[in-house]
Amino acid sequence: MAHEIAPLPYAYDALEPTINKRTMELHHDMHHQAYANKLNDALAKHPAIAAKPVAELVADLGSVPDDIRGAVRNHGGGYENHAMFWQIMAPNGGGNPNGELAKAIDSAFGSFDNFKDKFNAAGGGQFGSGWVWLAMNAGRLEIVATPNQDTPRSDGKKVIMGNDVWEHAYYLTYENRRPEYLKSWWNVVNWDECGKRFAAAK
Repeated sequence: MAHEIAPLPYAYDALEPTINKRTMELHHDMHHQAYANKLNDALAKHPAIAAKPVAELVADLGSVPDDIRGAVRNHGGGYENHAMFWQIMAPNGGGNPNGELAKAIDSAFGSFDNFKDKFNAAGGGQFGSGWVWLAMNAGRLEIVATPNQDTPRSDGKKVIMGNDVWEHAYYLTYENRRPEYLKSWWNVVNWDECGKRFAAAK
């Protein structure tokens, strides 16, 4: 059964002015759909693994047949990363984390402001296309930047949240001003969803 992208959980213009409507239309309907299409094309060559959850495939790339491993890494990563991305943003997002996630961030980074500064620095410093993540590694939170559509899942880490720093995620609004996008993005973070992901990761 082919992997499909879910509809956005909010309207295309719901994250404005942080992310504009046209960016969301292109990002979700074109980019995310293209990852799904190319992933399905690759998996069609190996029906035995085609129905596996994509998260499992990218977490264990060594088990993916050699001839499609690159495609699963790139397009499976893109598929799974974006599925997470839409969920961890919300129209009434922003503010500060709460509960156990807030405590864990304070413990790992000293304060929420320190965490944001380090997260933004990692995202701004990622050369070329990629992502910046908050991940859990052996029970500890850490900030990770990855190129392309790579994911910390492939290194055995659990993803709590991530921000897309490919140019298509921000260029229509921020042009080449990635640091401005990174700073503004905190206004749409869905901390309730991030908290649920943290609880599941524990």
